[in-house]
Amino acid sequence: MTQDFQKQMCNFLIKHGIKNFIGVPDSTLKNFIEEATKRKKIIIATREEEAIGIATGMLLTNNLTLVFMQNAGFANSLSTITSLIQLYEFPVVFLIGWRGFQKNDAPEHKKIGRIQPKLLKDLELDKKILNKNNWKTACVWAIDKIQKGNSCALIIPREFVD
Repeated sequence: MTQDFQKQMCNFLIKHGIKNFIGVPDSTLKNFIEEATKRKKIIIATREEEAIGIATGMLLTNNLTLVFMQNAGFANSLSTITSLIQLYEFPVVFLIGWRGFQKNDAPEHKKIGRIQPKLLKDLELDKKILNKNNWKTACVWAIDKIQKGNSCALIIPREFVD
């Protein structure tokens, strides 16, 4: 399966009120990032915690915001998520590239890929795993969640090895 739905998803999210996309690039999300760049709706950060901080500032201006990153970066930012996003109830959509989803992925991705679902569960962060058939329904769900003041995660499994 190709990840071509990512470009459609980016445009759908913009059309439905997401104003900003902030994050750290990941090749799993390359089509999404490419479209957001083309639409001039993206800020590239050097670290996930930086992206979350920028997103928080954007949220203070009442702009719906999405933070994108790979799952290893998500794990790196757990303290920022719990002590800022969750503590002060900032509604963020996390778009996470799920490396280590495939058993034949690179060795450095296998462990974090295996524990990713548990991390989300332990954080009590609702999630939807995206594919070419359900992305639109999942995006509507995510927008509804943040409009009600709740953070959530949209997960894109990495289905290729590079």
